[in-house]
Amino acid sequence: MTAYHPGMVPAELIRIVSRSSPMALVQVERVRAALAALHPGIRTEVVPVTTSGDRWMGDLACLGGKGAFTKEVDAALLAGEADLAVHCLKDVPADRPLPAGTVFAAYLKRDDIRDALVHPGGLTLDELPAGTRIGTSSVRRIAQLAASRPHLVCVPIRGNANSRLAKLDAGQVDALLLAVSGLERIGETERISEILPTEAMCPPIGAGILALQCREGDVATIETVTGLGHYDTWREAAAERMFLHVLQGHCNSPIAGYAKAELDGRLSLWGRVFSPDGKQVLDAHEWAGSLSPEDLGTSVALALKRQGATDLIASIPH
Repeated sequence: MTAYHPGMVPAELIRIVSRSSPMALVQVERVRAALAALHPGIRTEVVPVTTSGDRWMGDLACLGGKGAFTKEVDAALLAGEADLAVHCLKDVPADRPLPAGTVFAAYLKRDDIRDALVHPGGLTLDELPAGTRIGTSSVRRIAQLAASRPHLVCVPIRGNANSRLAKLDAGQVDALLLAVSGLERIGETERISEILPTEAMCPPIGAGILALQCREGDVATIETVTGLGHYDTWREAAAERMFLHVLQGHCNSPIAGYAKAELDGRLSLWGRVFSPDGKQVLDAHEWAGSLSPEDLGTSVALALKRQGATDLIASIPH
């Protein structure tokens, strides 16, 4: 991340591009407020775009996976139609570099990384009867539910969190699994019936992190937003994204994991790879010690490869 030096002249106007979903726009407002606090008087404008991932209600693999949520945002940034992009880091592919000419200038302080169960009757996961229809299209969640609770039925459901909640209310599913951070951002935490510990539902890489992306040569914008960055979140993100990059998973491979920076400075990383039916679970956990965050991510990925992760991932159709 670029170092921020007090006294730098901030950009006068920053045009912020983002997905046009209600949650994405809430995230943009968080960034605008943070920028206004850091640089009083700065002007910001919002450039909303609808991505192919937002429009498509089928299997994301048909659109090339998670990149479907970032392609149009990247294009607006590179075309000079906007100066700053706000991404949920979990939606930004880590198995390939960022689009040429762009960089991450800052990661905001991480939010809750856990998943939540939303059940109209307030039941917990252990209380759900056999045959309960759980709305989720996440291969990560499906594999973990298959491993621990095969009596539940996963029903594909797409759309932003607001539309998924509407589908739950309409009776299309009996319950939902959603990110705690997402429900917090849209003000729907009262609908949570249970927050799942990471041991029960390991989160996706980059969970709870908002990333700020700029054009590589736009020094004024980079220097303006770098001050929003959170150091421990950067360390965690660097380890997680290198872990995923080394594994080279595809959009149908259930991969989960998270890094945690302790108050004393120590950094650790959990990594997990599942078969889609949950019958194979590969697990690794390491402390960084003297390793850089990126080297920690590499080390955990290699530990899983020694357990057979490469063959497991290759065996999954995509």
